[in-house]
Amino acid sequence: MKLATINNLKFGYDHIPALDGVSFELDAGEFVGITGPNGASKSTLLKLLLGLLKPWSGEIIISKTNSSGKKLTIGYVPQSISSFNVGFPSTVLELVQSGRYQKKKWYQRLTDKDHEAVKRALEMVDMWQFQHKKVGDLSGGQKQKIIIARILASEPDLLVLDEPTTGMDAVSRKGFYEFMKHQVVQHNRTVVMVTHDQDEVEDYLDKIIHIEKGEKGGWKCLTLNSCKERFGQAE
Repeated sequence: MKLATINNLKFGYDHIPALDGVSFELDAGEFVGITGPNGASKSTLLKLLLGLLKPWSGEIIISKTNSSGKKLTIGYVPQSISSFNVGFPSTVLELVQSGRYQKKKWYQRLTDKDHEAVKRALEMVDMWQFQHKKVGDLSGGQKQKIIIARILASEPDLLVLDEPTTGMDAVSRKGFYEFMKHQVVQHNRTVVMVTHDQDEVEDYLDKIIHIEKGEKGGWKCLTLNSCKERFGQAE
């Protein structure tokens, strides 16, 4: 099932195009990596995909339903969230549990299934042991992890992540990639992730969208459907 189609997208700041002629497709049940050098407007591309920015030209078509015919749900984790101050009152557990209320009425209690999803999400980012700690007392990297856990606990159809492994060590990153692949394979979720660690993650990916400099300025896409190839050449 086609989840999103981006066709000949153009966008920039101050009358200068940052992205020009960007086209790619996202299918349901794909693990997609977006790569490219610093300054390649990867985060901007995610915001355009999510409708947070309006393109100058081109089209972005997002399916209104998932592969089961239900309303498509989207989870988004922006880059480097660390804005909670020391006075933030919620605990880690309470914040991540709030992700489950997106699927429920405000007066409904969390079920055993909800609690299991919350625990699984926190364990995945190695933060379960901090469940009773106040969010405002965490480090920047720890705050990033629990925001990711909150989105994961909501079990979205499309999960959009902007450099989610920032602050994680190599073991944690590997566990994160494995968990994302599990979400794709076992739950038919679509994961789109900006990453600088292409060599580390590519074995888990179904598709790489590489942002490269265009001949006339601006950044464009090169889509690699086989992650055993780079720029059309076998490894």
